[in-house]
Amino acid sequence: MKKSFDFSAQAVAQLAGADAARALAEDMGGGDLTAALIEPTRQSRARVLAREDAVICGAAWVDAAFKQLDPAAELLWHVKDGEHCEANQVVFEVRAKAKALLSAERTALNFLQLLSAVASKTAAYVAIVSGTDAKIVDTRKTLPGLRLAQKYAVRTGGGVNHRLGLYDAVLIKENHIAAAGGIAQVLQRAAQMAAGADFVEIEVETLTQLAEALDAGARMVLLDNMDLATLQQAVRINHGRAILEISGNVTLDGLRALAETGVHRISIGALTKDVRATDFSMRLDA
Repeated sequence: MKKSFDFSAQAVAQLAGADAARALAEDMGGGDLTAALIEPTRQSRARVLAREDAVICGAAWVDAAFKQLDPAAELLWHVKDGEHCEANQVVFEVRAKAKALLSAERTALNFLQLLSAVASKTAAYVAIVSGTDAKIVDTRKTLPGLRLAQKYAVRTGGGVNHRLGLYDAVLIKENHIAAAGGIAQVLQRAAQMAAGADFVEIEVETLTQLAEALDAGARMVLLDNMDLATLQQAVRINHGRAILEISGNVTLDGLRALAETGVHRISIGALTKDVRATDFSMRLDA
């Protein structure tokens, strides 16, 4: 498996196509029984409206859903990925066979509502830390099978991707430290065995562990569930030696204070695991 995903337009289109094919197969099975009532050659237009303010994300997935059922489908996007829309604004229009519009509707909107929700939530967190050194970072707490799609949505909302999986970077947590015999030992082993990793990061829970990790050569440290006063001390102890990341029950309340401690990254599982779908509706023109 490749170590990273470049999120280029071509790569995103390929990813979206595979995701859409899987979702359509799940939804349609052997065929859409209700859409079979519609005359096969009938053409229709539809508009999709946002029911609330949002940062739009998921155009490639929507395009793929409709075009896999009607390759001649034409989509016109009025709000592009990464742009804000307002409630009741038309996000896109689509012209295709009526059967394709009806069969792909739920799959297309499922992707749009999920990815826009992730992008919108990320943008809210990013706005709060604006002007500080802190970046908003995602985690591996994603929906199974949709990790890359959700990490694309985090990027669309202005966030930063953490490791994509277990295969591209090293994140040493307390159980790894215990199994390896200690902080110095596990960092030494990581230096020997993980030269090709995107990064090596170690999690610490106390200031004593932080000092030990820094003395052992750590260049990226995850400060787990520390209170504000302890985080401020951690930044002073670090004194610019390593990249510092905060993790653990981070919410919008108090986020600005965390960012102002001087840490570099704030990772938030809720960006991808606790999302409320953005509300969209499709209106078919006869």
